[in-house]
Amino acid sequence: MSQWSQVQQLEIKFLEQVDQFYDDNFPMEIRHLLAQWIESQDWEAASNNEAMATILLQNLLIQVDEQLDRVSQEKNLLLIHNLKRIRKLLQGKYHGNPMHIAVIISNCLREERRILAAASMPVQGPLEKSLQNSVVSERQRNVEHKVSAIKNSAQMTDQDVKYLEDLQEEFDFRYKTIQSLEQSDKNSALIKQEMLALQAMLNTLDYKRKEVLSKIGRVIHEIDMLMSNMLTEELLDWKRRQQIACIGGPLHGGLDQLQNCFTLLAESLFQVRRQLEKLDELLTRLTYDGDPIPVQRPQLLEKVNFLLYNLFRNSFVVERQPCMPTHPQRPMVLKTLIQFTVKLRLLIKLPELNYQIRVKATIDKNVSTVSNRRFILCGTHMKAMNMDESANGSLSVEFRHLQPKEIKSSAGSKGNEGPHMVTEELHSISFETQVCLYGLTINLETSSLPVVMISNVSQLPNAWASIIWYNLSTNDPQNLSFFNNPPAATLSQLLEVLSWQFSSYVGRGLNSEQLNMLAEKLTGQQVSYNDYQLSWAKFCKEHLPGKSFTFWVWLEAILDLIKKHILPLWIDGYIMGFVSKEKERILLKDKTPGTFLLRFSESNLGGITFTWVDQLENGDVTFHSVEPYNKGRLSALPFADILRDYKVIMADNVPENPLKYLYPDIPKDKAFGKHYSCQPNEVSKPSDGGGKGYVPSVFIPVSKISSSNVSKCLCCAERTPESHCDRNCSEFSLLN
Repeated sequence: MSQWSQVQQLEIKFLEQVDQFYDDNFPMEIRHLLAQWIESQDWEAASNNEAMATILLQNLLIQVDEQLDRVSQEKNLLLIHNLKRIRKLLQGKYHGNPMHIAVIISNCLREERRILAAASMPVQGPLEKSLQNSVVSERQRNVEHKVSAIKNSAQMTDQDVKYLEDLQEEFDFRYKTIQSLEQSDKNSALIKQEMLALQAMLNTLDYKRKEVLSKIGRVIHEIDMLMSNMLTEELLDWKRRQQIACIGGPLHGGLDQLQNCFTLLAESLFQVRRQLEKLDELLTRLTYDGDPIPVQRPQLLEKVNFLLYNLFRNSFVVERQPCMPTHPQRPMVLKTLIQFTVKLRLLIKLPELNYQIRVKATIDKNVSTVSNRRFILCGTHMKAMNMDESANGSLSVEFRHLQPKEIKSSAGSKGNEGPHMVTEELHSISFETQVCLYGLTINLETSSLPVVMISNVSQLPNAWASIIWYNLSTNDPQNLSFFNNPPAATLSQLLEVLSWQFSSYVGRGLNSEQLNMLAEKLTGQQVSYNDYQLSWAKFCKEHLPGKSFTFWVWLEAILDLIKKHILPLWIDGYIMGFVSKEKERILLKDKTPGTFLLRFSESNLGGITFTWVDQLENGDVTFHSVEPYNKGRLSALPFADILRDYKVIMADNVPENPLKYLYPDIPKDKAFGKHYSCQPNEVSKPSDGGGKGYVPSVFIPVSKISSSNVSKCLCCAERTPESHCDRNCSEFSLLN
């Protein structure tokens, strides 16, 4: 079943997550129509290879043309129209930057895998539960309801101001008419009656002015209360959800809803501002003793301007945090002289601001960092915000060609002798602009979440660990001295984030049994997830007991191994992976001989092994564990083929494959058959030319187990379960 077919079978709450990342950058219609073709291409490789991306874009357009021909024959007018529009959009948008669509499609496929993995997990973790709190959802609905009510109130006040203007014009006309009469005419009974009527009208004007000012005051107060409480909380929640999404958590949505709220509030405030300006105009034409306008209007206008300043300042956000296109799953880790992208949005979407706001990017501006290293940004560091580049028409700007460059110390020092490791030094990328609108000038500034600057890709794993720990532990957007005294993390939350690393990076998260094993490896004991606090040093700086590497380095090596060599097997769920040697023997001891399981090596970085159960002639059970396969060996021979072709030579017997059933009882070929190479390892026919005269050779993984090994294995299993059963297993042999 294709990945897209699996996506379509998800529950509605997961389908809503999928809907969030399909837009005009990569329309869902294309994903649906070309599902199998899209999934068969290597978009991730193309995202780093312009020539490959160009070919894939051309082939994508050819596929769209073929679909267009098909639907034309079916006379599906709506689909014809949409496909023509989409083809034109794709060609125009990516013709000059084909790698961009490769990045987008690669990210979409990865997010689908993450959502599929999340849907298969039986229990949500504490972080994900907190993000989906029903109280938060209720507050979102309340905010939208209140914003709509405020907008209606402002529009109703517009009608009151218009009525007041009409009433004043009538009063002004009638008053001036009386003033133009001769003095003798003013003493007539009719005129005296008219004067009484004018006095009553003036009383009505005074009442209406007070009423309008009161209504304006209420609208301003409602906006103030909404901004101070619920809207601020909504924005902070969105920023927290963004932090969690950056470290592999659920996709964060809600920015479009926030934009709608911010825009409606800004429109309402500008509407109130115009109403106050109209009252000032009415004041210049008519005033009187006790007139409320001169007293109340200045205070109300000052409050409106204050709210507009705050609203604009809060509306300037980093929509997508800094990220190198070459490492889309590792945002906020930036390498010197490598381009990164970052996207800003102004949540107040007004047509008058299109192309009128120029944003400037800087690094470590007016910020005291714990690092002695200093950087500048090279490339295009100033761009105008517009509504044309974003698929949803938001007022945004995306920087795509920024490069950080380190400024070398004049004293010849490398500039990194600070109190921390390079990967613990946090930096900040700032963005500033100015909004000039309707007589207001508002300076805006915002910053990215802290980033880690590296100069070598080997620093990436530890830099990413720093990003994980920071965003897990704090919602402070600018605590650059965080690693002066990093707080401990709750084990339950850390394990949830570790599972996200697998679901986001390799398409399948970890189950409770796998997480239990990681917890024991981190703590050295069985502990309560909710109570245990784990230190930063234990996670990333201290070596594991008896090992020359840290827990995080070990885990990162496994992620890299899965990604590059055994990804399909991992996604299918056939790799148990995280299971101790003691536990694997407990699982296998009562199983049919030939039953095996796959686990990651605890003693070797980036290694995977398999252990199978066997039975001796006397009925005793024995276990055999193959020397771990690392990425070097797996580059030469796919792991599924190793499982298919693996042979054991015991004494002088004929070599045979001992692997029969994948734990608990799945026939090996049923589990891995679809992942075998197209051509099995059989000796092929000599070439027709025959000039070479060579017999083709193939690699077959072979282990030799002698009778002494078997007895030693039993002894080890009883006395030292941590040792390898087969000390020289899994050597490649050439068969000619």
